[in-house]
Amino acid sequence: MLRLKGGRLYDPEHGVDGQVRDLYVENGRIVAAPGPETRIDSEIDLAGRVVMAGAIDLHTHIGGGKLNIARALLPEDHRADTVPAMGDMHAGCGHAAPSTWTTGYRYAEMGYTACFEPAMLPSNARHAHLEMGDIPMVDKGAYAMLGSDDFFLRLLASGSDQRLINDYVGWTLDATQAMAIKVVNPGAISAFKFNARNLDLDEAHPHYGVSPRQVIQALARAVHELGVAHPLHVHASNLGIPGNADSTLATMAAAEGLPIHLTHIQFHSYGTEGERKFSSEAERIADAINRMSNVSADVGQVLFGQTVTASGDNMSQHRNHRHASPDKWVTMDIECDAGCGVVPFKYKDKNFVNALQWAIGLELFLRVSDPWRIFLTTDHPNGAPFTSYPHLIRLLMDRGFRNAKLDEINAEAAAHSQLRSLEREYSLYEIAIMTRAAPARSLGLSDHGHLGVGAAANIVVYHDDANREAMFEKPEYVFKDGQIIVRDGRVVKVVNGAQHAVKPEYDKAIEKPLKEYYDRYMTVKMEHIRVSDDEICACGASKLIPHQCTGRRA
Repeated sequence: MLRLKGGRLYDPEHGVDGQVRDLYVENGRIVAAPGPETRIDSEIDLAGRVVMAGAIDLHTHIGGGKLNIARALLPEDHRADTVPAMGDMHAGCGHAAPSTWTTGYRYAEMGYTACFEPAMLPSNARHAHLEMGDIPMVDKGAYAMLGSDDFFLRLLASGSDQRLINDYVGWTLDATQAMAIKVVNPGAISAFKFNARNLDLDEAHPHYGVSPRQVIQALARAVHELGVAHPLHVHASNLGIPGNADSTLATMAAAEGLPIHLTHIQFHSYGTEGERKFSSEAERIADAINRMSNVSADVGQVLFGQTVTASGDNMSQHRNHRHASPDKWVTMDIECDAGCGVVPFKYKDKNFVNALQWAIGLELFLRVSDPWRIFLTTDHPNGAPFTSYPHLIRLLMDRGFRNAKLDEINAEAAAHSQLRSLEREYSLYEIAIMTRAAPARSLGLSDHGHLGVGAAANIVVYHDDANREAMFEKPEYVFKDGQIIVRDGRVVKVVNGAQHAVKPEYDKAIEKPLKEYYDRYMTVKMEHIRVSDDEICACGASKLIPHQCTGRRA
């Protein structure tokens, strides 16, 4: 048994806010304090240290075809910041689109122990799992993309019963070993293939005649009735377009009280005020989230520097390709499922739009009052690489630092922002909620994100540095399932993480019309979509962790 002695614990799931306590670890789990007769095999003195559960990234693009495209498109991104090959550790590199190995090492070095890929195409699920399985150190999971796939849109257009839609969603989750359902620009990825260049919430699809509102309502209800823990994960309409805040607010209302998660909401919080017809609607969006307890969101914070945008939203990526930096880009169609766009981009602090995007994201963080419903993301790599998280945390925790950075951006953008008037500074307890406890609760990970008895011993120990960027950049210890994997910010042991997937109940009779559809229209067989349990471990995961759903058939 290991005793971690005298650390200052931040465990929001149990209301522990900086209390000095001991932790006990045995067989990869946190256990109750032992009796006097129990042998303590080793002890680490953590006096003065800050202790949290392992961090969880709810939304980060780490697996699937678009990342491989980005790596191929940007050989110059493969910097020389390699991890030296030693023992079980492989060399790796990359910044905006790092290699699989580098992804795992860099996440672990910052204290992350679980990461979730938010856009896995069912037709590409096997590849996505192979790629995620190659990422060491962290647990993984993925959200299956629906909402622009031909089979679903046919169901919706024909007025199919909700139970049939539920069965299709349940089959997709089960077959692809997914953790949740994602919808990207609902219906519009498909509409782009019919030469549409935008599709607002209540516009009819040019071929199927259904609206994004109908797509969202059908999928949100399916996810809810199947009992999937994480709400429908929504990339809303009109990403990046001035005035899109109206669509975002309408999307929240379209859920009609059902749980819904809006992703990278910074890119959907824009108005049209001012001479440049581009302004912040962060206050209005945050007020709506504060009012609507069924809504959660991650921010997708923009930070300055070179990155690459990689998205299933081929409509918006085609629109944005003229801003590519460097000037090269890819937009493609994938079967009848969805699409993909990869556009390199450099965010500049002296650029009015980029600077205001930076401020809008921070405004959202500071205006949403409940840290249980707002999550720390940069939509890696779209807003910034995930390695910038420590810098973002300092911006949220240190008003003086934030205002100093505000002084450095485009002066006109700074003048248009209300950021300077926002006095809020996040506490360590709130950071622990936003990056640990809340993602675990949202995803239904009952033994992650906290330090209670029975939890997986994913534990991070920090020096309490007033410079929060330095503190969160380099933990003193990171434990994964009770083993020390990082010491003083460097990987010391390479491990493979588990794969998480939900197991909903659904009527298997859905496979008959699905098989007929695949045989008639698709280039692969229905059976080829399914990823077996054995394949998950063959892909590299240490184990598959199934999560039962609490749904019931209507």
